Amino acid sequence: MVGTIATMESVAITLFPFLLVIVAICFSFCDANSNVLCIESERNALLKFKNDLVDPSNRLSSWVEGGDCCKWLGVVCHNSTGHINQLHLAASLPVPHYDAPVAEWEAYHRSKNNSPLRGKINSSLLELKHLSSLDLSNNNFRSNIPKFLGMLGSLTYLNLSHAQFQGGIPHNLGNLSKLQYLDLGGNYLKPKSLQWVSGLSSLQYLDLSDADLRKATDWLQVTFEHPSLLELHLSACSLEDDPSPISVNSTKSLVVLDLSENNFSSVPMSIFGLHGLVSIDLSGNSLEGPIPDYFRNISFLEVLDLSRNSLNSSTPNSLFSLNHLQFLNLSSNEIDQDISEILLSLSRCCLDCLDSLDMAHNDLFGHLVDQLGHFKNLAHLSLAGNNISGPIPLSIGELSSLKFFDVSENQLNGTFPLCFGQLESLETLNLGFNLLEGVVSENHFSNLTRLTTLEASQNRLRFEPNSSWIPPFQCRIIKLSQWHLGPKFPRWLKFQKNLSVLDISEAGISDILPTWLLNLSTQFEYVNLSSNRLTGGISYLNVREIVDLRSNRFTGPLPRVFPTLQYLILFGNNILTGKIPPSLGHLNLSVLNLRNNDMFGELPSTLQLSTSMIILDLSDNHFSGSVPTWIGDQLSKLEILSLRSNNFNGHIPQKICQLQSLRILDLGNNNISGAIPKCLSNLSAMAKKSNQNSYMFQWSITRTSLFCMRTLLVLKGRVDEYSTTLGLVTSMCLSTNRLIGEIPKELGSLVELRSLNVSRNLLIGNIPDEISNMKLMESLDLSMNQLNGEIPSNFSNLNFLNHFNVSYNNLTGQIPTSTQLQSFGNFSYMGNHLYGPPLTKNRSTNRTPTDVQKNGSRSEGSNVNWLYVSIVLGFVMGFSGVVAPLFYIRSWRHAYYRKLDHIGRKLYMSLGYYG
Repeated sequence: MVGTIATMESVAITLFPFLLVIVAICFSFCDANSNVLCIESERNALLKFKNDLVDPSNRLSSWVEGGDCCKWLGVVCHNSTGHINQLHLAASLPVPHYDAPVAEWEAYHRSKNNSPLRGKINSSLLELKHLSSLDLSNNNFRSNIPKFLGMLGSLTYLNLSHAQFQGGIPHNLGNLSKLQYLDLGGNYLKPKSLQWVSGLSSLQYLDLSDADLRKATDWLQVTFEHPSLLELHLSACSLEDDPSPISVNSTKSLVVLDLSENNFSSVPMSIFGLHGLVSIDLSGNSLEGPIPDYFRNISFLEVLDLSRNSLNSSTPNSLFSLNHLQFLNLSSNEIDQDISEILLSLSRCCLDCLDSLDMAHNDLFGHLVDQLGHFKNLAHLSLAGNNISGPIPLSIGELSSLKFFDVSENQLNGTFPLCFGQLESLETLNLGFNLLEGVVSENHFSNLTRLTTLEASQNRLRFEPNSSWIPPFQCRIIKLSQWHLGPKFPRWLKFQKNLSVLDISEAGISDILPTWLLNLSTQFEYVNLSSNRLTGGISYLNVREIVDLRSNRFTGPLPRVFPTLQYLILFGNNILTGKIPPSLGHLNLSVLNLRNNDMFGELPSTLQLSTSMIILDLSDNHFSGSVPTWIGDQLSKLEILSLRSNNFNGHIPQKICQLQSLRILDLGNNNISGAIPKCLSNLSAMAKKSNQNSYMFQWSITRTSLFCMRTLLVLKGRVDEYSTTLGLVTSMCLSTNRLIGEIPKELGSLVELRSLNVSRNLLIGNIPDEISNMKLMESLDLSMNQLNGEIPSNFSNLNFLNHFNVSYNNLTGQIPTSTQLQSFGNFSYMGNHLYGPPLTKNRSTNRTPTDVQKNGSRSEGSNVNWLYVSIVLGFVMGFSGVVAPLFYIRSWRHAYYRKLDHIGRKLYMSLGYYG
């Protein structure tokens, strides 16, 4: 009974602000104030208040001299006295999480037109003697909280959250003895004490999230002992373990406690004295070791969130004595336990009340058991990112309340259960990255009318719906990568009117891209059709953020794209032609990858307007002209620049050295001449360990669920695709150009560089000793130049080398001794005057390859080698048999030269990979 009362109190206080908003709307838009005129002194006070504000969207346009202030936007008057008692001027709501409920997104969109108010908060508000509710949240005041607010003695509700307030908190706020609700969260506050909270004798709800409470050492005593406080939110307040904990006479009133996103390494023991708690949130701390047994003392607990910590071992039996538990989140920890044990234990304590279970991203193993189907009220189940194996139990079809089901990134096998079609409440289904196989039909989705998210990529499933099938659902997200959906383009997608995210890559589709996909009324955020065999041209892409069409067979010019597009990826096996249109530069793209097409021309200068560019990969095309200097001037966030295998000429511009974030520079296989700029040593991302400052790194940790950033790189003499480790790669390739001069010793300062390739140039001089400073170097290729001198002895310190080539230079002396340098074969050293292991020949015979390189023949006297004679005779006979018809048959001759030209272009492009 006590638990029920506590829950009701918690719900009541949580809903309190929303009830006030509803009342405000009623009073503002209904006829409640139709017979009441506002009081003149209060109207003048509001006009003074308005005059000190900056109102960009003119929200307060109805606030005019002589008007009835009771009808002004955001103003609520008392129904009989006419006194102003509520003022609601909150601006737009914060952007919700991408998978937030639809209602939260709708509320956000309704509020988007409200630009934040700025300026000064005028003390004329003190004239509003009967003001009981004041909401200035989500504005942009950038000032201290006004002290006079502590004199508004009638206030019961005060919301200043997310309004850019800073500094301390006025102590006189403690004079508001009637205040029941206080939200100061989401600001930049740094109070030195919370003693003023003790004066708020009626306070029931307090939110100080994001305030820096490191100096407010009295936070625990003041809040835990407050006699009327029901709900306390201190998220992200930099709270830490108390080295000398004090005894606290905990109140029995506190029902909801949020201490998430702090720095606790253990659960504060004072919490376990709060026996009336219904909800505890300790997520996002640094909690270590096993889950404490003491939670059993809080017998009415309904919500427990310990996610995103470092808790290990298994879940204690005491946790399963909480027979009121409705919400349990232990995700993103290190819990190592059989999932069947957990489900059996939960079935004994809270079979009829458990609503949400999240244990994603732990070390769970074992099989899902049939008892899973007995949790009749279970609405949310996430077990993603574990090591759970075996089939999905058929009892899953008995979970009639299930709305969210995520078992992705496990080792589940067997088939896609037909019983999923019985889950009428299901909204999100994620089975991705498992070992499921077999055939899926429309019957698997027969009753899923509420489904909005369908994710099952990276399985071995074949979808064979009837050709006339119309899905019963309207999805926002569909991700079926590596399903077999072809060979025809899935026509059932035509009926998805709310689609925002679509991934059907590697789906065995061999078809023309249908025009109806591009004409859907929906506005895509992300489309991935890569690694199919889609053909034809593309005129327009109706996608707001990300398009990945790589590895298809599209032809024609680049399509027109949506003006907000950020990522355009069209590399690999496509045959797009033409020049880059200047309009593409006006999009401010973050990623432009057109690798391996047939595009040509100079780069349009408008690309410099894409100042948010992170990746620019135009390799394996026919672009020409000099490397633009504006790349270094304007694209300051660039981390990957690959212009490999084109026809660029001129010198490497000095401006490239200004790219402080550049991690991968590939200018190989062009016609670039001149010296290697010494200023390349200024590329600080190659010189300092700065992954946390990487734009790619920051972007990937916030968007991994939507898109994996990837690109092809030529490293260690081969082409590989990098994705999850892309942010860790640092590489410089200038090979196969016409660079002259010496290798700058300044490059040795790039100590974070993993790969350096300057092969196939005209470089001279000694190998700089400073190269040995690059102790993380994994691949070093200096081959086919005119370098002389010895290999520096301190190269023996390059302990991570797994690819090394200095062949075909004029190097002399003994190869330095080290485990790495002796592990490479003769090929890495041939064509020089080197000796010593791993070479097996002496110094003089080792020079032979150099003679071959210089003279094109080997001097072996007059001995006849009959093998060579037979080769020559065979060549003459074969050559004459092919060439003769070419002279006499015109069609053969034309076909031959067309084919030869085609092979030549392909060979030219492929040489860049191995250069």
